[in-house]
This record gives sequence, structure tokens and C-alpha cells, in this order.
Amino acid sequence: MITLGAKAPASLAGAKAAVLGPRPVRDSHSVVDREETLALARNGDQAAFARLIRQHQAMVFSLALHALRSRAAAEDLAQEVFLDLFRHLARIESSAHATAWLRRVTSHRCIDEIRRRRHRPELAVEVVPDRGVAPVAREFFVEERLQSLVATLPPRARMVVVLRFQEELDPTEIADALNMPLNTVKSHLRRSLNVLRARLAEAQGRQGIGK
Repeated sequence: MITLGAKAPASLAGAKAAVLGPRPVRDSHSVVDREETLALARNGDQAAFARLIRQHQAMVFSLALHALRSRAAAEDLAQEVFLDLFRHLARIESSAHATAWLRRVTSHRCIDEIRRRRHRPELAVEVVPDRGVAPVAREFFVEERLQSLVATLPPRARMVVVLRFQEELDPTEIADALNMPLNTVKSHLRRSLNVLRARLAEAQGRQGIGK
């Protein structure tokens, strides 16, 4: 479960219960509701800030989870991102700005965390998210292998791939989230896909030889 923890300001106490955890929930709020919620939150309404978290928690957690491949790390990172949001609420101009701001901050925090992990590698990596329907075994192993290969990409290239194929952003949105030129995004995508195809084919070839 994501919580705002002991480091949260006292005024965030009412928001703690709003962050329910990693399971995505479809946001049914209208544009008007979202703008009203943001306005109230900027004016110090704790319940409104809790609603603001609920509106964006699935996106923030999903991005962190697929980039870091660890629920615990994703929860910690999401907590820090929402604390950042609280500190910068006065600068958030609209609901759309809040979404873009959260995506940008989450992406850059993920890149920083990936870089830190490369200096302190972990022994195990958690499998990314639960599936509603159990996949066919062969598809599952190919998917898990591909996720592991994505995790070997350089940090910025890895985030480009996650944003494009897991979060389903277009290259222009990725360029905005990562503060990266559009042509650089496209270049990362081309090179990364070529690398992943080659490594996946190599891994499948080794598996075939081992049978």
C-alpha cells in the first residue's frame, strides 16, 4: 500500500487514506470535477488533495512499477512524487498540467532511481503486474524475458520504451515528459527496439539449443 509516511506534513494527514495502493482504478471524474478538486486542494482542502491523489495514483504507480519492476520501490517513489506535488501545488495551473507534471516528475525520479540501482544491484527483481487472466505459459515466459531485457537498457532509453509501449504515450508526449528533443525520442525507440529484438532472438535461440 502506498502511504505518505512520517515525512508527510501534518496537513497531509487527511490524504493518507486516499492512496489505496497499486491496483489501478478507472477515473470517472469529469473535467469540471478535476479542476474544482485542484482549486480546492490549492486552497488547503485536505479532502480535495486526497481526491487529487486518487485521480492520479494509477498513472504514477503504473509508470514507476514498470520502470523499476519492484512494488516496494514503486510505492516509495510514488509517495515522494505526491509529496512533491503537495509542495508545488501553487504552481499547478490545471488538471492537465497536474497530469503532465506528475508524469514528468515520476519519469525523472525513475531514471535517477535506475541509475542508483546500477551502483547497488539487487539480487532479485519482482515480476511486473498481476494479470486478470493467466497467460499461456509460452507467452508468459517470452513477456517476462522481454521485460528483463528492457531492464538492461540505459536509463533514459528504458524510460522511453516504458512510456511508449507500457504507458502508450506518443513520441511527442514522451519528449515532453522527459524534456527530450522529439528526434532523440525517436532515435532511442529505433535503437532500443533493434537491441531488444536481437537480444530476444538470441535468448530464444539459446533456449532452443538447450532443449
